[in-house]
Amino acid sequence: MKIHITKILLCALFSNNITAQTINTGDLSIAPNTEFSTLFNFDNKTNGDLLIDGNFIAYANFNNDGLVTYTNSSNGKTYFIGTQQQLISGTQTAHFQNVIFENTSELVPFHLNTIINIGKNVEFKKGIIDADSYNGKMVFEQNAFHTDASNLSFVDGKVENVGNLDFEFPVGDQFYFRPSYHDKGANANNVYTTQYFFENAGSLHPYSNKEDTILSIDEEEYWNLTQDQGAEKIILSLTLDTHTTPASFFVENPDTELAIVRWDDTTLKWVNEGGTTTDLLTGADYSKLVTTQVGGYGLFTIAIVKKTITPDSDLIIYNAVSPNGDGINDSFYIKGIDKYPDNRVEIYNRWGVKVYDATSYNENDVMFKGYSDGRSTVKRGEGLPAGTYFYVLKYNKNNTIIENTGYLYISNDK
Repeated sequence: MKIHITKILLCALFSNNITAQTINTGDLSIAPNTEFSTLFNFDNKTNGDLLIDGNFIAYANFNNDGLVTYTNSSNGKTYFIGTQQQLISGTQTAHFQNVIFENTSELVPFHLNTIINIGKNVEFKKGIIDADSYNGKMVFEQNAFHTDASNLSFVDGKVENVGNLDFEFPVGDQFYFRPSYHDKGANANNVYTTQYFFENAGSLHPYSNKEDTILSIDEEEYWNLTQDQGAEKIILSLTLDTHTTPASFFVENPDTELAIVRWDDTTLKWVNEGGTTTDLLTGADYSKLVTTQVGGYGLFTIAIVKKTITPDSDLIIYNAVSPNGDGINDSFYIKGIDKYPDNRVEIYNRWGVKVYDATSYNENDVMFKGYSDGRSTVKRGEGLPAGTYFYVLKYNKNNTIIENTGYLYISNDK
């Protein structure tokens, strides 16, 4: 086991204070099961190649103007664990396999002034990453994810996700972690970018310009979601937090409900995208979640809207499922769906992750029975936990596609 180094320069620069930096002008290869650390500012020059297949530990600033990469078969880890502010910068994108952020010097110790790509996982241990003030961005490649994001550590700025993984965007603003959740369909080439803002958007997007069904809009916060590549609609979930969301949005009223609203650049007003609200009992900083399939992209936030009145239909949807084998509510039963065989049923959990997808749904054999048919974070054929789920039903009636959305509840009572 060894670290292969072609050329490393350790420079001491003298002025009023003594400073030092580690400069790479050649090939620095950190092999698996080895470790390289620097107490000084690390500067990977334009002709520097840094291969991280082992552990790279940065206690100070990190700059990349060359190549930073890894071997796919390895499990290389980069640690930003300084006890002072750390600037992550460079003219070239750094490609990391795994990153651990753990800096205890202050609440916002990381300043991201470049683009960094994540191939596998980020551990948000301690310290907020300020990408907004420094025009940086964190990119999660296909199948990359993260753990431990909270008010203690998240990305304040833009986060991009590439691929078809159902994804929680680890975004927030100031000192609040305010994630959004996206189910992005089956296209592995889809690319989305999200940023959360704990601020008012009314100067450019007046809250008075809204659809009639919208009664009150959350004027304290919003998410900006762009579809950089792809053409599919997404299932979007937005969180509510008592620290940032107005108190009125936590008051229940029989005549109103919560919905996701989007600023529409064509009509120049906020439009009601609808939504299903679930209460979260996970101990997270946020306490409610609103989920819906959105019709476009741009600025999103939460609103109080007039409660939806379900139009007359010859379908009867029974939204309780208790898959315990007693013959009562063992499946998601839609009475009358047999008359419309050209149909599709999709079911999502409260995070916006698809757990079931079927065409030609009927009253006999093609039915949701509380088991996952999802593709990524939920295992196929696995019994789903009790809780509230979100369904999308589309069916062809007299050559017109009708769409119904709503919630269903799974109970595992024996």
